This record gives sequence, structure tokens and C-alpha cells, in this order.
Amino acid sequence: MAGLKRSKSNKVIAGVCGGLAKRFDMDPTLMRIIYVVASVMTATVGALLYVILWLIIPEE
Repeated sequence: MAGLKRSKSNKVIAGVCGGLAKRFDMDPTLMRIIYVVASVMTATVGALLYVILWLIIPEE
């Protein structure tokens, strides 16, 4: 997870998806859509994962 940071400039809630999008060189909106779809398909386990990522990923 080297180089993974929460985004300050492209954040909606906590910058987790913005930081992931930056790390994987993706559009942040596409990352958010993928995250929401994956979260819904896994019975909202993604919401818990988002909170965990929010706590452990440092802000840039």
C-alpha cells in the first residue's frame, strides 16, 4: 500500500475513493461508481470497508 493516500483535493466524504483513483490512475467518478456497485453487491460490506480505509489510509 505504499503511496496510497486519501485525496484532499478530490474528496466527497473522506477522500478514500479519490485517493484510490489517483493511486490506480483512474477517473475518481468511475472509482466511486465501481465502489458503490461493489458495495451494493456485497450487502453493504463496502460501507464498513470504507470506514476502515478512512481510518488507516493517511491523508496527503
